[in-house]
Amino acid sequence: MTETSPAKLDPKVLEILVCPVSRGRLDYDAEAQELISKHAKLAYPIRDGVPVMLVEEAREI
Repeated sequence: MTETSPAKLDPKVLEILVCPVSRGRLDYDAEAQELISKHAKLAYPIRDGVPVMLVEEAREI
């Protein structure tokens, strides 16, 4: 069984996306496969390489 590495997020996508709550910048956590909004204190999941930018899907940090 081989271990797969986390999918990489296109840097252009990261430049375009903003937090739907704070409208602020997002940081990419490749290991956790999340986009982090430090201002809103939320982590948005990335599933199968697709950021899920729904507040109800985010976890509080």
